[in-house]
Amino acid sequence: QVQLVESGGGLVQAGGSLRLSCAASGRISSINAMDWYRQAPGKQRELVAHITSGGSTNYLNSVKGRFTISRDNAKNTVYLQMNSLKPEETAVYYCGAEMVVGGKKTMYWGQGAPVTVSS
Repeated sequence: QVQLVESGGGLVQAGGSLRLSCAASGRISSINAMDWYRQAPGKQRELVAHITSGGSTNYLNSVKGRFTISRDNAKNTVYLQMNSLKPEETAVYYCGAEMVVGGKKTMYWGQGAPVTVSS
């Protein structure tokens, strides 16, 4: 069974930092792009950061300079380092990965990591 398991969420004060991790496991042939999304209460899910298999990155404008996405291909893991967090960034953060499993390319999602930023 292929799955993505996230960790590292929690409660932090405004201006603080958190590091999220998301590890893929199962019979995976390859992992293409990996993403971090977030969904705040009452809002639509939005793409926060994207990293290709080669390491190229893209970010939501509002997090540029504060968040860093990275990946360890040997561990099938993607990370999101979040610095200078703001209360409005309270949300459930989800990782997503496009993976080749059994010859088929499919998008998989983690279960979500709640992040609460207190003011």
